[in-house]
Amino acid sequence: MIVRNLNDKEVIETTYRAHGGAIAQMILDQRILKEIGFLAIASLKPGKEIEAHVDPMEEIYFILSGSGQMRVDDEARDVKPGDAVWIPTGASHALLNTGQEDCIVLVVASPAW
Repeated sequence: MIVRNLNDKEVIETTYRAHGGAIAQMILDQRILKEIGFLAIASLKPGKEIEAHVDPMEEIYFILSGSGQMRVDDEARDVKPGDAVWIPTGASHALLNTGQEDCIVLVVASPAW
């Protein structure tokens, strides 16, 4: 069993700026995982955006707190805590924080091995 906490050195050392807007950390990734690409957490300040990008893997964005507008290809939807957004492999996607507080998102990715 492996347990990771957001305050663990192994998580803090992975902190990076994700696609121009969010501060993200890899909670679990390919250093440990065998079939799932990664589990990450991202924090997006009000007015900031995870810029449109395309990934070579299927992803799920799960909104923990805050709110925003999620775009996947040509579709846009408002998102709030408890929403899970499925992003197909190769789809362009972006998230804009439209709220007054940080938007915290869990991201799960699964490559088509």
